[in-house]
Amino acid sequence: MTPTQLNTEQLIELCKSGNQGAQMEVYNRYYKAMYNASFRIVKNSFEAEDIMQDSFLMAFTKLETLKDAKIFGSWLKRIVINNSIYHYKKNKKNALVPLDDKLYKMKDKADESENGHEIANLKVKQVLNSMQSLKANYRIALTLNLIEGYDYEEISEIMNISYANCRTIISRAKESLRQNLKATVEY
Repeated sequence: MTPTQLNTEQLIELCKSGNQGAQMEVYNRYYKAMYNASFRIVKNSFEAEDIMQDSFLMAFTKLETLKDAKIFGSWLKRIVINNSIYHYKKNKKNALVPLDDKLYKMKDKADESENGHEIANLKVKQVLNSMQSLKANYRIALTLNLIEGYDYEEISEIMNISYANCRTIISRAKESLRQNLKATVEY
């Protein structure tokens, strides 16, 4: 069988034996999702690409520590997210904050047609743009919860905070996001 016909568990076993074709197939199956997970945290395409590459390298070198090949995807995603958060915190002091240009947003709205699909895309863009204006810990917690699907317990472990603090941060982040969206709609 060729690597593209194997299931993930079989590919992981081949990867453990050093099969580069299997490693490439695993990479091809997961790289888009891992890039997106990293990008949502670091907000830089090149940095997300580097983090994703480093995470795959780390995963392949530590593959022997993976007890169950069935959870490879979530294990890899955890590596990517942890590396992304580490990188974000490390470079936080040097980060540039983009200016929020309301006129640009209004032009984007005017350019969109009234097609239902485009309106839905516009709403998603508004939510994502509003998330960008949140404090870093709010944005990361909301991204992990709403986009990546982690629960409070997992987020508290990833962000190294207490469970109660995690719930508070997510609650405040949601409220802040609501306020940002309300201000955008009223504008």
